[in-house]
Amino acid sequence: MTVIDAHTHVQSIPNHMWDSPPERIIRLMDEAGVDQSIIMPYGEVTPEDPSLLDYTIESVEKFPDRLIGFARMHPAGEEKGVELFAQSVSSGKIHGLKFHPVGTMIHPADPRSVLFTQKAVELDVPILFHCGDEEWTLPFQIEKLMKIVPEAKIILGHMGGYFHVQDAITVAQRNPNCYLETSAMPDPRWIEKAILAIGPDRVIFGSDGPGCLPALELEKVTSLKLSPEVEEKVVFKNIAKLLGKK
Repeated sequence: MTVIDAHTHVQSIPNHMWDSPPERIIRLMDEAGVDQSIIMPYGEVTPEDPSLLDYTIESVEKFPDRLIGFARMHPAGEEKGVELFAQSVSSGKIHGLKFHPVGTMIHPADPRSVLFTQKAVELDVPILFHCGDEEWTLPFQIEKLMKIVPEAKIILGHMGGYFHVQDAITVAQRNPNCYLETSAMPDPRWIEKAILAIGPDRVIFGSDGPGCLPALELEKVTSLKLSPEVEEKVVFKNIAKLLGKK
């Protein structure tokens, strides 16, 4: 069965535990049996410093059959940032947008975030949000953006984290373009509950590797003993459809 990991990281941080060259995630993918991974850096990209976007693209170019790039943009870049993001998508090297409001301290429904979201809709690419337990990343806060741009395809990374998974499921029930991604959420039973609540077509496997091990994160899904059809949707078909992959 083909497996796509919807949430991993690459970034050169020499002599640091989070040093994540692309070779590191490739090794972990091979250990886990993951075919392709969506990658993004740990830091935000701005028009003034696009180096992390360049690093993401270079990583994709190094492993074009294994890695899929997302741009982790800082919404404060506004129009210039949106233009940089659009150019990266048009290049064919970037296939989605990542927002991490903890790092940017910009609310998901801030007009600057809305500007990027509208461009993502225009480009027909998904948006992956860090959705955990911190302020600015809570499911109901991200839902405010969904109400402003309901056609946006928004993935809630970590599906609410440790303490807000039920809120994430509630948001997904109310918003048909909302998807739940499984990484770093500790209880596999919530994945099964999400599938029962919103159906199998909007739950997506992710690992948040290399910080979390893809093999262990994938086991959260496989341990549920889902039907082969449902498991294939979670680990491959759902994210492949969002990315426009056959």
